[in-house]
Amino acid sequence: MRLAFTSKWCKWAVFTSVLVTLTGCGDRPTPVQPRAFQIQQQWQLEPGSVVAGRRISGGLGDISIDLDGGTVHAPFEGELQPFQADCVVFSSPELPAYLLRLCGLQAPNLGKRREGQSLGSGHTLHFAALRKQPSGQWALVEPSKAILERILTKP
Repeated sequence: MRLAFTSKWCKWAVFTSVLVTLTGCGDRPTPVQPRAFQIQQQWQLEPGSVVAGRRISGGLGDISIDLDGGTVHAPFEGELQPFQADCVVFSSPELPAYLLRLCGLQAPNLGKRREGQSLGSGHTLHFAALRKQPSGQWALVEPSKAILERILTKP
């Protein structure tokens, strides 16, 4: 027996029914597998690490730490100065060859700070440790977990 289609609409309905039956109701996304590769330089503090109860969400350069509105503190006596955009730098006579760059703080507390005083708060802290090179330039170095713990917890 042969079916006769009397209208374009009827043909479209049959075509759509067959297509849905063959393909299902929707596309199911294929899970994307993580890419695996080696990085020549590897730091102790990697994304996913936890320091002072805070999760690191980025690393190898600036370390991004989820603050969720939390406060960061002066790790030593020193000075917090404006730097670029929303970044500040902390310097201390206790670590004269280092600068600590902190980005993402809302309303940072600039000026002289005593150990443990608030430097500011924010949602995500982007932290970098810089070391003065013999040439006088500053280079990113792996931050110390102990210094990060001091910044993230009040003594």
